[in-house]
Amino acid sequence: MVEDGKVGWQDYQRHNTRQAEKVVEFLGRMESEAGLTPGRDRVFFTGSGAGFIAPLVGGKLIQEVVAVAACVERLHPDVRFVSEIGGEDMKTIFFTATGTGKSKQVYMQSACSGGTGTFIEKTARKLQVPGERLAEMPYAGMSLHKVSSKCGIFAETDANTLVKTGVPVEEIIASLFEAVVYQNLATLTKGNTPMPEVLLLGGPNLFFRGLQEAWRHHLAKLWAQRKIALPEGREPASLINVPAEALYYACLGCVEIGQNEKPEIGIYLGRDKLTWWVEQGQHEQKAKDGARGLIAGEGDLATFVSEYVRPAPSCAERPSVATSVLVGCDFGSTTAKAVVLSEDRELLFSCYALSKGNPIEDAQSLFRQVREGGFADVAGLALTGYGKDLLKDVLGADVGVVETVAHATAALHFYPDADVICDVGGTDVKIMILRQGTVADFRLNSQCSSGNGAFLQGVAERYNIPLEAYADRAFEAKAMPSLTMGCGVFLQSDIVNQQRKGWSAEEIMAALAAVLPVNVWIYAGQLQNLRSVGRKFVLQGGTHRNMAVVKAQVDFIRGKVPDAEVVLHPYSGEAGAIGAALCAAEWRKGGGASRFRGFDTIAALTYTSTTRAETVCKWCPINCTRTFIDVQLPGAKGRSWSKVPLAEGWERVISGNSCPKGLVEDVNEMRVVKAKLEEVKREYPNVAEMVRKDAFRRVSAAVAR
Repeated sequence: MVEDGKVGWQDYQRHNTRQAEKVVEFLGRMESEAGLTPGRDRVFFTGSGAGFIAPLVGGKLIQEVVAVAACVERLHPDVRFVSEIGGEDMKTIFFTATGTGKSKQVYMQSACSGGTGTFIEKTARKLQVPGERLAEMPYAGMSLHKVSSKCGIFAETDANTLVKTGVPVEEIIASLFEAVVYQNLATLTKGNTPMPEVLLLGGPNLFFRGLQEAWRHHLAKLWAQRKIALPEGREPASLINVPAEALYYACLGCVEIGQNEKPEIGIYLGRDKLTWWVEQGQHEQKAKDGARGLIAGEGDLATFVSEYVRPAPSCAERPSVATSVLVGCDFGSTTAKAVVLSEDRELLFSCYALSKGNPIEDAQSLFRQVREGGFADVAGLALTGYGKDLLKDVLGADVGVVETVAHATAALHFYPDADVICDVGGTDVKIMILRQGTVADFRLNSQCSSGNGAFLQGVAERYNIPLEAYADRAFEAKAMPSLTMGCGVFLQSDIVNQQRKGWSAEEIMAALAAVLPVNVWIYAGQLQNLRSVGRKFVLQGGTHRNMAVVKAQVDFIRGKVPDAEVVLHPYSGEAGAIGAALCAAEWRKGGGASRFRGFDTIAALTYTSTTRAETVCKWCPINCTRTFIDVQLPGAKGRSWSKVPLAEGWERVISGNSCPKGLVEDVNEMRVVKAKLEEVKREYPNVAEMVRKDAFRRVSAAVAR
């Protein structure tokens, strides 16, 4: 609120999808704290939700970029480039001097989350980096890794891959800042050069120290490359400014423009109409535009609860004396799970842990819980999930199990007559179609967040709602908006649009649960005709611990296959680990001794992670940026000959490679790898290539004598 050119009142708060409610609160406070008076004072609005709010209080809508530009021109006449990064969009403004003033060229991105504040915060939450720490994390001096800059969803996938290969969180965050600046400079400048002076606006540019460092690094480098003349005596860093009021430039611009409007424009009418909209009007509008909620009524909820909501099944009674057990671990994208089976394949124990962002620490957490559970003699260990390749030798696992095999094994153990298994995890979706107890076909979606649990979790966290409360809150919604099936990025944009229309967090979460089956079966699975794949469906995976998702899945499947039998795996979250343990039981039949290194060795594991020029793979032109994870293990031989030397007692695990060649450092090791590849080719020949050579071989005609 500005009076006589001075700011008399200002505040910055998250609205958590309740834009209208927050505006009512702010207007009430301005009336009581700063003397805002209906009929006398004028109000101007800008931003994504201003279009329907402004008319309800008599205000005038000012386009956001116009408002920002007006403020910049008044306060910073020498600025020639502005980057404003918001929660859901990004804007760049180029100012060019003309004979009569300045021309403005504006570029915006609002249809994708890549490079925005949400993009940064969502990835940081996944890495379990609190906001206070994120704000102080540096960019300068950090090793950088490839993180997608064009798509927030692909960036999450890249970050997940880096985590599972042991890259430090600090380097991932620095790489994220790199991606944000790259997205701005590569996409939103449209080939134009940001000329000094530069102004950085918006919350992310203000709050994140590392992002400011990334901007200063890249702009200085760009100016040097393009031979841009800088003002005499000025360092590049001094030409890139982040004002203390960076959050409020759009608001200040509204005031700047409003001062030149006619006196009768924007007269404040009070809060009555907006309050009516909050309390009654929006609900009437939702009833017209939206769909029924997930629950049709109390009877529907009671029926669902009686069929699917049951106490967690208990484990079998543990033997009174110490016996050999089988352990299966599933190192997923967001959680790590372990189960203990008896040699008779009875479940004795299970444990769950949120991923700490490093697979070795996750493994230590799981085996500490297994040990505390009273188990000492591990006769077989099998791993599955994203971390299995990295951890197999470190932990001494006997079997590394492909995820689809592990999940199919777990489902068939409990439901041998299943026709379809649907496993929805944190960052992937697996659909396995069975014929006579074996997998006949499968569909895998791991490169898009559409339909996975991490997307739902991210939305819930954004609304400050614990994941455990998701279903209860979603079931409260009497109506819900219709969300678009498909790409997670477009779905994110759709959510923003629904927020602007006044839909609450509960209603949006219900809609997300409702659209998940469509994305799982139609978009990700490409299964238009569910009836053709069978009638007994098994739901498993951590996402199906969310009963709102289960309700939506059951309704969707039965809507397509009325006589379908839809069952929820009794251990949906631990299914992958159970499948791995069952594979360990099969391995155990061979009578071999387990390679398991022991609880003490795992608890004492120490490691270092190195990513620098010497770790870059040179075996092909791709030059993968590898990470060397060096683990201290008894009897390890070390690598004194390496460019990154390793002492005895340490073993190296190489990650970040895109092919088997990247797992080796020198020529001798490469010969071994190539020999193994040739052996595989001989054992499993490429029949198509053999046919091609035979069909098109050159035949010499016999010469008659």
